[in-house]
Amino acid sequence: MIVEYHRPENLQDALELLARTEVKTVPMGGGSVLNAPSPDPIAVVDLQALGLDTIEQRSNSLVVGATATLQSLLDVPSLLAELGQVIRHEATYNLRQIATLAGALLASDGRSPLAAALVALDTQVSLLPGDEQIGAGELLHLRGEALRGKLVKELTLPLNARLSYQYVARTPEDLPIVCAAAAAWPSGRLRLVLSGYGDAPLLALDGPESSGAESAAANAYFNAGDEWASAEYRRELARKLAGRCVEELSVKSQ
Repeated sequence: MIVEYHRPENLQDALELLARTEVKTVPMGGGSVLNAPSPDPIAVVDLQALGLDTIEQRSNSLVVGATATLQSLLDVPSLLAELGQVIRHEATYNLRQIATLAGALLASDGRSPLAAALVALDTQVSLLPGDEQIGAGELLHLRGEALRGKLVKELTLPLNARLSYQYVARTPEDLPIVCAAAAAWPSGRLRLVLSGYGDAPLLALDGPESSGAESAAANAYFNAGDEWASAEYRRELARKLAGRCVEELSVKSQ
């Protein structure tokens, strides 16, 4: 239940509001998550007036403001085509019009294709105050009280990486039972991330080469059983999808 609404005109006022302890205070970008019913009293800090919705290409990176919508990101010509596929899988057109990139990441769980892709791409997140830089994967483990008084300013996505996204779902529109997102850089570095289970995507591999990706994926989902699928089923899917990612990335490098 929203008990207070604030729309600050500058970042300092926003940070002061978010640092309060007397009432739980959270930032609001598009509001697609906060509009869901909640029994807990919360105060919201609307970020619309803070100019955090810009998207700018800087060399081999795309710097995306925290309140840029998923649709505005999807409309960027230089966006990796595979990341566009992930965004379309993550949210419908109507939701993409209001959901923000930072909000979608912070609200994600272990079934989010977008969170998996952002972690695979080693997306860097700038936090205020202080312009602290952390990876998207680290951010997901700092949600809650660890982020009190902090605000995502922008996210930096690499444009010089190749991305592969493979998934299995009950229907094409459903969130995945298992998905694999793998990113490879010209240096040979490869990051493999699994999603479809748990509270957050799981980094299965980050190394200088792709050998061992399939076994790393299977090991990462060794105990990944829940009401949607058994651990054995997910483990085998993770192995196969990791193999497909590596194969696709290899073809793209030629």
